[in-house]
Amino acid sequence: MAATPQDDRIRAHAQAKWVRTSARKARLVLDHIRGRSVPEARTVLAFTTRDVAIDIEKVLRSAVANAEANHGLDGDDLVVEAAFADEGPTLKRWKPRARGRVNRIRKRMCHVTIVLVEKPEQETPRRRRAAARTETSAPAAEATPKAKTRRRKKEAVA
Repeated sequence: MAATPQDDRIRAHAQAKWVRTSARKARLVLDHIRGRSVPEARTVLAFTTRDVAIDIEKVLRSAVANAEANHGLDGDDLVVEAAFADEGPTLKRWKPRARGRVNRIRKRMCHVTIVLVEKPEQETPRRRRAAARTETSAPAAEATPKAKTRRRKKEAVA
């Protein structure tokens, strides 16, 4: 694999194992915070109505504390690089049903992992298209057929 300049950034991670929710439900919330800054992610989790958001917020706080304590980073300058939920063990329970039958109840668990990384350095801002057009030579708006049609319509009205 080719090394990129971003590979040398410091990473901090935290993991919560055996969280009592399914990995599928946890992934729905984790998709909202992946790629966001830590303050943004905290805000999103605070206003998420799913119960698993509380557990994910604890993992995020732990990852920020790990970054501050172990690497001396500022928590507000971090970005959620990776956030994923792996399946854990499943507790199998039985529910009695009519006529001697049973239904299986699966109580699923997951392992939630969050990886934080420093914000990338600000690159030079890209120029806007309008600024790039002004640098070109002839005005292109007059040469287009639409501009000619508009001009004819204005002359016809006047």
